Order: sequence, then C-alpha cells, then structure tokens
Amino acid sequence: MNPSYVTLAPRGILAIDGADRTAFLQGLVTNDVTPVGPSRAVYSALLTPQGKFLHDFFIAALGDRLLLDCEAERLADLQRRLKLYKLRSKVALEDGSARFSVTALFGDGVLEALGLPAEPGAAAALGDGIAFTDPRLPALGARAILPRGTEAAVLEAKGFRPAAPDAYERLRLEFGVPDGSRDMLVDKAILLENGLDELNAISWRKGCYMGQELTARTRYRGLVRKRLMPVAVEGPLPEPGALVMLGDKEAGEMRTGAGDRALALLRLEEVERARAEGLPLLAGETRIVPGRPDWAAY
Repeated sequence: MNPSYVTLAPRGILAIDGADRTAFLQGLVTNDVTPVGPSRAVYSALLTPQGKFLHDFFIAALGDRLLLDCEAERLADLQRRLKLYKLRSKVALEDGSARFSVTALFGDGVLEALGLPAEPGAAAALGDGIAFTDPRLPALGARAILPRGTEAAVLEAKGFRPAAPDAYERLRLEFGVPDGSRDMLVDKAILLENGLDELNAISWRKGCYMGQELTARTRYRGLVRKRLMPVAVEGPLPEPGALVMLGDKEAGEMRTGAGDRALALLRLEEVERARAEGLPLLAGETRIVPGRPDWAAY
C-alpha cells in the first residue's frame, strides 16, 4: 500500500518573521519553541490568562521564518491576539496561506518515504517546504508545509497517492485526537481534559506563558474530571454539542464525528459507572461506547 496525502483545506499558515520571533512566541505559548528549526517542529497552544483554550497550532521553521499551521477560519483572530503582545519585539506577522498549504501524510511507509524517524516533531526539508513527523502522535503520520501548487508533484515523486479527506478524518477520530476549535470550545476547554499533555503540546520545564498557572494547578492537583475520548457510535451520528446521558444524569457532550466514529467529552466518573453497572451512554437514541487509545493516561 502506498502512503497517502490529503491537502487540508481548513488549515492556514501564519508566518512570523523577525529577529525576536522565537523569544516572542516563547513567552506566550504552552510549548518550548526554542528547539524549532530545520530538524524539529512542535505542537502548541495559546491560552487565555485563566488557562482556557484559544488556539492550537503546529510550529515549524522554514528559512528565517516560523510557520504556524493553524485553523484557516480563525487565523485572523490568532494574528490579532499575538499582535496585542508584540510591543517592541522585532517581529512581523503575516498571513501566508496564499503561498503555502498544509498536507496530511499517512498510511503504510509514510515516514520511510520522507526519511523521517518515528519521533514526534522530527523534521526535514521537502521540496521548497518542510515535512515533519506529527508532533502529537507519530501514528498519525506526518504533515507537510509546501508552496501552494507544488503538493502533488513533490509528494507523488516520493510515492504518495491522493486520498479522500474523510480517510484522514477517520484516522484522527480512531486515535481520539482533537482538531482545534471543532473539538475544544474556545474560552472554555482545558488542555488536560483534551489530552494535550500526552499529545506533547505542553512543556512543564519552560518559563512562564499565558495561562500557565491554571494549567499547572490542574495537573499537580489532579483536577481532571472529564476527558475527550474516541467513541464508537451505534446509531445515527449525533451532532456536536449533543448531550450524552447516563440514565437521567448528564455524562458529557459529543464533539466531531464521521460514520460510526466520533469524539465525546465525558465525565470519567460516569464512564466508570456505565462500565461497572453495564449501563448505556446515550446521545438521544444513539448508544455511545467510549474507548481509550494507547497514548491516553486515563
């Protein structure tokens, strides 16, 4: 089987230039930006001062720029929020989406085709762009940032074949990995409830960043009561936001889904009770069966 690629139309690129680009991001985002370079990319997030989710993104380097692979529809909001903290920093923030695209690379032999190790965030040049092992989970394959219009030629020369977008979406759902604000509610979601610790979005050794205090308190006091989980869907696919019930008690909410797979943010106590007592978790008339991916610590 040939490795596959899907161009991710919902993704955009925010380019950050300037001598202070790394230090500028370092004081704002959840991960350590200092390792980012030609051989390393990272996954990170921007939080409110109260530690709630605003944006998540991948950070890669191309020449003298940092490229943030982010949600295209919310790129302007991310750019605006970062500019609030620019002050005297020598940085320039530019929407690079017209120049670059983001591609998901997955399937058998994907890392071998790119010459990348199965190490989160390992990066290498690809054409006039960059490819990197998915920093969240190498089982998801890799991502590439390439000049727009060159994707097919560059990737097919490496043995990749185009795939339907839902093929990558199903892979993501099976592994229980959130996809930005589709799965994490803006100004409400807590990173640790959504697995972003295990998915390598948080550095516990770097200096201060916005929202650090609540994030650290949540971890060290063991305050995680809910988790985003992959679920099997037995019946019609519920809409995102649909309540999940255990009898007459609310157990959580649905997030994104496709076919018979979805994600749901569920209360751990209710999930354990459902398993212990053999009771169904229901979203309307649809039964929801939670799973636990190997990477998750719950």
